[in-house]
Amino acid sequence: MDVSFRDKKLAKTCGSKKALVKAYGKVNARKIMMRLTLLEATEALSDVPVTPPTRRHELKGSRNGTFAIDVQQPFRIVFEPASNPVPTKEDGGIDLDAVTAIAIITIEDYQ
Repeated sequence: MDVSFRDKKLAKTCGSKKALVKAYGKVNARKIMMRLTLLEATEALSDVPVTPPTRRHELKGSRNGTFAIDVQQPFRIVFEPASNPVPTKEDGGIDLDAVTAIAIITIEDYQ
């Protein structure tokens, strides 16, 4: 899957192991790198596991249309489909099989 970043500073941080460790700590940095590698290795969003430790899940409320995967409690990688328009199914839901590009919005504790 094609992975991009909405924020240049976050892209720069995620592009450097040293910067990731400084921003998120050693354990989180390692897990963030693992999750980004997983996202890049998949063909479509539907291929990202919904079970732990990754636990892909769709967000609701003010974050409707975005997704997250777990890094390590309380941190998650939050992203959205990068297609415009977002591919949808007949029922109006997002077609996860057709989402082949995402944009990382943030890495945070959003709770």
